[in-house]
Amino acid sequence: MTQPILDLVPIWTLVLGVGVFLYVLLDGFDLGVGILYGFAPDRDSRNLVMNSIAPIWDGNETWLVLGGIALMAAFPLAFAIIIPAVYFPILIMLLALIFRGVAFEFRYRDAEHRTFWDRAFNYGSILGAFAQGIVLGAFIQGFETEGRHFAGSSFDCFTPFSFLTGAALVFGYGLLGAGWLILKTEGALQDWARTLGRLSFGGVLIGIAAVSLWTPFLKAEIWERWFSWPHIAILAPVPVITALIAYWEWRSLNNRSEAAPFIAAVCLFAMSYLGIAISLWPMIVPYKFTLWEAASSEATQAFLLVGTLFLLPIILMYTGWSYWVFRGKVRGDLGYH
Repeated sequence: MTQPILDLVPIWTLVLGVGVFLYVLLDGFDLGVGILYGFAPDRDSRNLVMNSIAPIWDGNETWLVLGGIALMAAFPLAFAIIIPAVYFPILIMLLALIFRGVAFEFRYRDAEHRTFWDRAFNYGSILGAFAQGIVLGAFIQGFETEGRHFAGSSFDCFTPFSFLTGAALVFGYGLLGAGWLILKTEGALQDWARTLGRLSFGGVLIGIAAVSLWTPFLKAEIWERWFSWPHIAILAPVPVITALIAYWEWRSLNNRSEAAPFIAAVCLFAMSYLGIAISLWPMIVPYKFTLWEAASSEATQAFLLVGTLFLLPIILMYTGWSYWVFRGKVRGDLGYH
């Protein structure tokens, strides 16, 4: 069989990996703001919290669409197995995100029922984040297959481990949201964000520790990857660096630093993402199919890559521009209309 001149699977893996990470990061912090929103002390504070994400929240979900399309087009076998396996948490997530978006708009236009829409925004954010964590936990556990088809139940994703990852992700998004609010607010509201950031950070530490200890016992392959020689020596820097970042996060939440809490939270997510990638590489359907086995044809990948490489810089450019335009502190006299 003729070997391809250029293997496009690593390129598509990078596109998919970056797309998923940017979604988790960007939509994660605005979901986190929504999670913390329900604890805001008064209406003026809630307005400022909402205004901190008003110009950019809907654009963040672009990366969810990109990640889904990249999975379907470049790795169709993985898409065909994973989506039925996590059908219900994805459905819950999408409904929560839709309801959250509706609540975001209606709280400004339906003042009579603003309390209802405020709660809808808060609960939609929590439920959307928790459902994403369920998907993550189910993915790490793996899926029951027969041949090239999903053979399990759509309820198999609901396990103690996936509930743990769901709760951990809610706290993680809360930490990102707190970091964003520290960056965008000042005074009493910033102090409030620091307090909730410390509480969220405690939940994140417990979540990272519990998931890290539980994951190697799910599959022998993961245990071998982390604890066999020489892997244990090569990968030892990962938990060490994670611990150092956690210390930096705690320090930054307890001093007057404004950017560090958000940056450190991003770094914690990046290290957790790296840990999952190390555990599962090169599988895209864990313990069943590798990236190369699940990939679409070379011609399909090449055709789609042309459009993707044209589209990605545009998305990055308008995303970066929107953040630049709306940089700085949010103020009460600049509302969302």
